[in-house]
Amino acid sequence: MTAVTAAEASSGAPASRQLRAAGWLLHTYTASGTAIAFGALVATVAGNEVVALWLLFAALVVDGTDGLLARRLRVSQTIPGFDGARLDDIVDYITYCFVPVFMLWNGGYLPEGPVGAVLAVVPLLASSYQFCRVDAKTDDNCFLGFPSYWNVVALYVIVLGLSDAVVATILLVCAVLVFVPVKYLYPSKTRVHRVLNLVLAGAWLVTYALMLVQYPEAHPLVVAVSLAYVVYYVGASVWMTVRNPHRAAA
Repeated sequence: MTAVTAAEASSGAPASRQLRAAGWLLHTYTASGTAIAFGALVATVAGNEVVALWLLFAALVVDGTDGLLARRLRVSQTIPGFDGARLDDIVDYITYCFVPVFMLWNGGYLPEGPVGAVLAVVPLLASSYQFCRVDAKTDDNCFLGFPSYWNVVALYVIVLGLSDAVVATILLVCAVLVFVPVKYLYPSKTRVHRVLNLVLAGAWLVTYALMLVQYPEAHPLVVAVSLAYVVYYVGASVWMTVRNPHRAAA
């Protein structure tokens, strides 16, 4: 933060043009997730699933960095008339839910016919609820209920070539978990073991990239390390829930 913006932060003076411009650039950066999602859809329809997964990887990077930048630039203060959190939710729903589920349906990873269509709609409906609930994020900076990581589901389904029966089971279980009050880690915000969580999340991103580079024959060790993080993530989330369960407001 420059000397000028630091003074503004302490005095409550109006934001400088430079800071407001930086804020709008950041909102544009966040909104770029919609363009990335469109590219992923185009690649999916063209049958290029690896390219689509790379684009969803880029969306993950954008989502993992824009919040930190928003806090540094104080965009909620410098541009109070624009709801960056709502923009982030819109982009996340498209990139974390709609596009990955479409990939599974379009790629033939779901049963054929009406059953497959219903299975595709279930995550969309569950996540619609998840993104609109007022307590979707808890006071201690966790997600409440399965945080609609359908992009992660799509990654493993495609890379591992899971059968449609297995995929159907995973989709239904995860959709149910949206409504189960387990507190899931928010790696960039959850204070408990925050540094460890960030390091492990970064390592998982590396395995994501490696699995795509190695596709269709991902190295078993890379897959094992990647899945080990998933086990850690779920285990740590359950531990946090048992240690400090969520209580609904009176």
